[in-house]
Amino acid sequence: MKVLAGDIGGTNARLALVEVTETTTRILHEHRYPSASAPGLAPIVRRYLAEVPAAPERACYGIAGPIVNGECRTPNLPWTVSAQALAADTGIACTTIINDFDAAGHGVGRLAPSDLVTLQEGAPLEHGAIALIGAGTGLGEGFLTWDGTRYRVHPSEGGHVNFAARNDVEWGLRGTLMDEYGHVSYERLLSGAGLARIYRYLAVTGFAPERDELPREMEREDPAAVVTRHALAGDDPLAVKALDVFVSVFGSQAGNLALTVLATGGLYLAGGIAPRIVDKLRDGSFIAAFRNKGRLSDLAARIPVCVIMSPDVGLLGAAAAATR
Repeated sequence: MKVLAGDIGGTNARLALVEVTETTTRILHEHRYPSASAPGLAPIVRRYLAEVPAAPERACYGIAGPIVNGECRTPNLPWTVSAQALAADTGIACTTIINDFDAAGHGVGRLAPSDLVTLQEGAPLEHGAIALIGAGTGLGEGFLTWDGTRYRVHPSEGGHVNFAARNDVEWGLRGTLMDEYGHVSYERLLSGAGLARIYRYLAVTGFAPERDELPREMEREDPAAVVTRHALAGDDPLAVKALDVFVSVFGSQAGNLALTVLATGGLYLAGGIAPRIVDKLRDGSFIAAFRNKGRLSDLAARIPVCVIMSPDVGLLGAAAAATR
């Protein structure tokens, strides 16, 4: 069956024509659009449909945001997306919308071993719950549970829960962000913009002198990309510290999620940031924070942790969900 699948984030909207069988998922045609280039999803879908020979009969879009009664108000875009209205606007009657990490959950089982990098082998239990967390434009979370026949996917908005500081740097960050935003969620730190916020906080509080060239680079490029590049190169103390803080908070919240859903089947890191910093994630700091759970540290050490390196997991999952 050929379906239209979408992976719709705050930065990019990826649309693809996908061939789905019981055992395989193959992307036949794909295009990426800047999400902010349109006032909503329907114009982007219509633009894409003009590029393919014939519109498929089914479509499913994984969207970064909560889905309630077939409608989504996206937190990182000024959109309201309704499945019913989208079906009417695009001419695809069988149209569904799901949370982007709902889509990733449907896609996990369709990944190849080469799509994964293991951070912790653990000791997985057959049919154990599986957790998903990923940072990008925002912070997504989700989980899967076994129903006796197959895994069922459950979306979550856990990225928006209150950030819990663990040390002096994080308490300072929390206070600064509280003054600016009122509510401080994990997404305020664990996102591209969050990494830039951490860097700015460290610069303002005098952790190390700020080099003149980094602010100039941030004016020309995405600030998070600049911080990441210099942190991985090890040539700027502020950038290195910012990524250290980011990875430690990421590991801690990943561990929180793993314990919350008792992810004995494993935890997967999705999203756009993890693959870019996979070498940093492998240095042990992420797993140290993941395992640091007091009396349940031994349990956390038994949970497998992998990074999803494939950028297609959301598309594959949305395509699989479209056929159900």
